[in-house]
Amino acid sequence: MKLETQRLILREPKISDWKDIVEGIGNFNVTKTMSSVPYPYKKKDAFWWITKSIKEKNKKSRENYSFVIELKSKKKIIGGIGLHHIDFNKTAETGSWIAQPYWRKGYITEAKIALNEFAFNKLKLRKLHSPIFSTNMASNATQKRMGYKLEGVLKKEKFCKATKKVHDVNICGLFKEDWKKNLPSIKKHLQMKIKKLEDKHL
Repeated sequence: MKLETQRLILREPKISDWKDIVEGIGNFNVTKTMSSVPYPYKKKDAFWWITKSIKEKNKKSRENYSFVIELKSKKKIIGGIGLHHIDFNKTAETGSWIAQPYWRKGYITEAKIALNEFAFNKLKLRKLHSPIFSTNMASNATQKRMGYKLEGVLKKEKFCKATKKVHDVNICGLFKEDWKKNLPSIKKHLQMKIKKLEDKHL
């Protein structure tokens, strides 16, 4: 399965992706925003996740969709994104990461647009929710820009393997109808970001 955008390809992972995945998640500044990911992140950790994802895609009834984010211009994996815990409620949890050299370039917004469109249009989900460390200001700001709304805070909810700290977790929710309403402005914001980056490199 593959989702394609202007600059990215979202596809299911394969074994040969492991080096780029380790390079990206192996950066402490990335790992510290994730709860169940060990630091240092090693080849065996990437192999475990890739193998698990491959097994998942062969299931008749899928509860999870995991994608790597490939940058077309470099044919390089720069992040990951997915839908998890899909069930009869027609809801799913979302999660994502992006390698530090590719922060603040609109890539995660671009990937989230593709994922959300897949979730709401192809899978016919009615709601997405995203748990984020309360201290992760960048991710919280991105979710707000994408139309997610804060629904609550779980106090001392998640242990981060990288930092050995316990974090409060913001639970942000997005309904299909709100996504459709906000999508035009989100796309406009992304195009302005891309144009600004292109002008900068002229």
